[in-house]
Amino acid sequence: MSITAQALLYVRKISPYVPGKPITELAREMGMPVDRIVKLASNENPLGMSQKARAAVESAMRGIERYPDQFELIAAIADRLGVGQNQIVLGNGSNDVLDLAARVFLAPGRSSVFSQHAFAVYPLATMSTGAECIVAPAKHYGHDLAAMKAAMRSDTRLVWIANPNNPTGNFLPYDEVREFLASVPADVAVVLDEAYNEYLPPAERVDTVAWLREFPNLIVTRTFSKIYGLAGLRVGYAVAAAEIADLMNRVRQPFNVNNLAIAAASAALDDHLFIAESFELNRRGMEQIVAGLKRLGLEHIPSHGNFVTFAVSDGAAVNQKLLKQGVIVRPIGGYGLPNHLRVTIGLETENARFLAALEKSL
Repeated sequence: MSITAQALLYVRKISPYVPGKPITELAREMGMPVDRIVKLASNENPLGMSQKARAAVESAMRGIERYPDQFELIAAIADRLGVGQNQIVLGNGSNDVLDLAARVFLAPGRSSVFSQHAFAVYPLATMSTGAECIVAPAKHYGHDLAAMKAAMRSDTRLVWIANPNNPTGNFLPYDEVREFLASVPADVAVVLDEAYNEYLPPAERVDTVAWLREFPNLIVTRTFSKIYGLAGLRVGYAVAAAEIADLMNRVRQPFNVNNLAIAAASAALDDHLFIAESFELNRRGMEQIVAGLKRLGLEHIPSHGNFVTFAVSDGAAVNQKLLKQGVIVRPIGGYGLPNHLRVTIGLETENARFLAALEKSL
């Protein structure tokens, strides 16, 4: 019998996460110079990291031989959010803290609930614990909280909500989320994944962290990978009741966030000018992309993130035509949307390049 046959059955059933195609990979495949390729596939900030974050990374290089000390970043996040430092859990990207939540609350014989077309890490994290995935049908490509509540069972111990949702961009009004939280049993954890929170217009934002006082079963997760431009350094965090944060930290790998990531995130957190610049660039780029899609007669899902998901006749075929022109977007057939593609908002010139390539691909 093969040694792999001795691996846990539920691990062997997992389909690996497929990331957006790297620029270097497409360059190898197509024999194309790297500088001729535009990547709009992974919801990265086209401005990169801020100068303050870059300077902090360069300074941190002097202590790279030492193990990381997470205190400074935890203290900064806690101070910003008005919570105790014992309520913060750092992760190697927010994917890491999502996995930690699953490891704390899920196991064989338990289940988690998430929406159709929701983030691929939710089933991955669930299946890696041997728990069962319950997929609630979507409504207009987004979360249907009533359907999710109806899908819960007596063995459900974790519910995943992405707001805004990736890859569709849908946004749930916060009063609906709060009402849902009030209806969930106190012994069921609810993860509110807010990776794209900073892209919401200020008038639409709500201090969901303040809800922790009312809902101790709530876990709020955020990331530095999106608007802060630190995707390659991998740093995210969860905010939760101290008791839950303690449990998550028990299963967290020591030193899971490295020195350079800690330094960059600490500097980026208070770089308000860079955040404002990134927000405005995204707003203008969203208008540019949406106008271009409408001009081409293509329907799109209204988005509250830094990306737009739009419909085409054949997602895989159009994606291949775009790749041949050096434009990388994200096919999302794996999310149950084979006739849709997701494009990240880029620089004005990158957006124009995408729209021109898309028109030719159609």
